[in-house]
Amino acid sequence: MTVSFDDSQQLLEQVNQALASNIPLRIQGGGSKAFLGREVQGTLLDTRAHRGIVTYDPTELVVSVRAGTPLAELEAALDEANQMLPCEPPHLGEGATVGGMIAAGLSGPRRPWSGSVRDFVLGTRVITGLGKHLRFGGEVMKNVAGYDLSRLMAGSFGCLGVITEVSLKVLPKPRLCRSLRVEMPVERALLKLAEWGQQPVPITAASHDGQALHLRLEGGEGSVNAACDRIGGETLDVGYWNELREQRLGFFGDARPLWRLSLPTDTPVLALPGEQLIDWAGAQRWLKSDADAQTIPAIVSEVGGHAICFTAGATTSPFQPLGEPLLRYHRQLKTALDPQGVFNPGRMYSEV
Repeated sequence: MTVSFDDSQQLLEQVNQALASNIPLRIQGGGSKAFLGREVQGTLLDTRAHRGIVTYDPTELVVSVRAGTPLAELEAALDEANQMLPCEPPHLGEGATVGGMIAAGLSGPRRPWSGSVRDFVLGTRVITGLGKHLRFGGEVMKNVAGYDLSRLMAGSFGCLGVITEVSLKVLPKPRLCRSLRVEMPVERALLKLAEWGQQPVPITAASHDGQALHLRLEGGEGSVNAACDRIGGETLDVGYWNELREQRLGFFGDARPLWRLSLPTDTPVLALPGEQLIDWAGAQRWLKSDADAQTIPAIVSEVGGHAICFTAGATTSPFQPLGEPLLRYHRQLKTALDPQGVFNPGRMYSEV
């Protein structure tokens, strides 16, 4: 049974009380991604009471949902209409909410082929640092002159405002899904993925665990079956992709700190201390390593990428430090949207 309740007035009152008292707020839903970023000292603002699907029209491929809604509840409603969130957002724990999905901006294995969380945000309602409950964007895809504040909220980790509602573009599920496991060295796998990327091969997920290439192919029966016959290999349980998305594969059980490396797709195998798992056809790589927190970002920066530490307490700067121009933009945005600095202060960077 789903629950629907509009608690926006209570959230707005709590924000205004914090502004009046100049007390920082720690914004949280289910807390499934609380381990990401720096620890925030502040009064808890819990969004979970503000929940429920506001509108959903499967024929229009649009859903509007309150931020405290459990992500699993939204996915179940979409599944009933044979639709999905194309970016495959990870839950990373029990009780993940839609607001946390937007705030963290994390996407699953399908991301390079379908787009990120940000790409499917049509509009939001946000409580700003001026104590106003405002609506940005709408419920249709359109080109917008100027900055798209709704999409800016994706990946902001609650530092720019309290998301209360979001409108999302959804898509039909593919007609056929098949997964393959093909044993080949990682160097050859990256070359083959680059080759297939120039051809009409219906790949929607690709990872390499150091032993074999794992592929997911989706679409019409003819194109999927033809691609599977061409590539070969053995059938892979489709549950593999959910285990990868939720970081439940054996690789993630390693006790060493976990790093997420975001790299240009054509980056070759990197000589990094530790064990790697390649995702997103090479654009995302997971690293288990006990190397110091300066070494890994330095190596990744040299090839045009960046690193984030996914293990709480492993480093005081889990997000790779920003260069001066980007830091200036972050500060200006924070000042414009949260002038008193009450929303999740220091969650991403100590300077903001």
